[in-house]
Amino acid sequence: MTWNATLALDYTRQAEKTVAHFRHSGPLRILQSLYPEGPGICHNVIVHPPGGLVGGDLLDLRFAAGPGSHGLVTTPGATRFYRSAGDSALQQVHLQLGAGARLEWLPLEAICHSGCLAENRLTMDLAPGAELIGWDVTALGLPAAGAPFASGRFCQHIEVPGVWLERGRIAADDQRLLDSPLGLAGQRCLASIFFVAGSRLERQRRQQALDAARAVIEPHALRATAGATSPGGQVVVVRVLAPMVEPAMALLRQVWQAWRAHFWQLPCPAPRIWSM
Repeated sequence: MTWNATLALDYTRQAEKTVAHFRHSGPLRILQSLYPEGPGICHNVIVHPPGGLVGGDLLDLRFAAGPGSHGLVTTPGATRFYRSAGDSALQQVHLQLGAGARLEWLPLEAICHSGCLAENRLTMDLAPGAELIGWDVTALGLPAAGAPFASGRFCQHIEVPGVWLERGRIAADDQRLLDSPLGLAGQRCLASIFFVAGSRLERQRRQQALDAARAVIEPHALRATAGATSPGGQVVVVRVLAPMVEPAMALLRQVWQAWRAHFWQLPCPAPRIWSM
């Protein structure tokens, strides 16, 4: 039996408040909207009761932030891609931001269990003046638990149409990619955090974002396998390789805090669900 589910969440600005409205089909839900930072920023948590995807499953998530709104979306746990009997599992996320909107896309990691056939797609469309901070974290197997990524394949697709595209395919039997010093060098967690703007960033503002990220990376234990770059005038990204999720996620959270302060002059109260 396959599980197909859709979720559409729309943020709108009403006076001084960002309000969330959502529609769903299948096993996807949004928990109660929270306002730990005041009415202008709406925090939401996505819940997927089955807890993972197997071959043939489809999760289709669409988030729209209307002009002037600010939403933050996260998850209570990892997305899990389990062993497939032959069909692929797909999670596709589409983020669309109107003029002047802000969105933070901060899900916990995706775990690729051995034997999975999976694709994880993220597409971001931003109107001029819109800005987004998001991240993507992928764990290949659970090596610390004695469950390596021994078979299967995974595809990751991240795109801002016409601006930025990253697409990679990882097969469990591709040892040159997984273990070569020119590939993943034995690391089993791949993580990125990105700031995306709907308009070209001013050169000084972009450089300050790179400097802020590098100031976080330099004293960190993962500094040898992390780096900050700007692949285009509307994108700044930090990429990290790590042996497991926890140190990579800790680094991404620090960069998130630095960028939130730099770009938006906002404090960084961590969503409560992260500490539960």
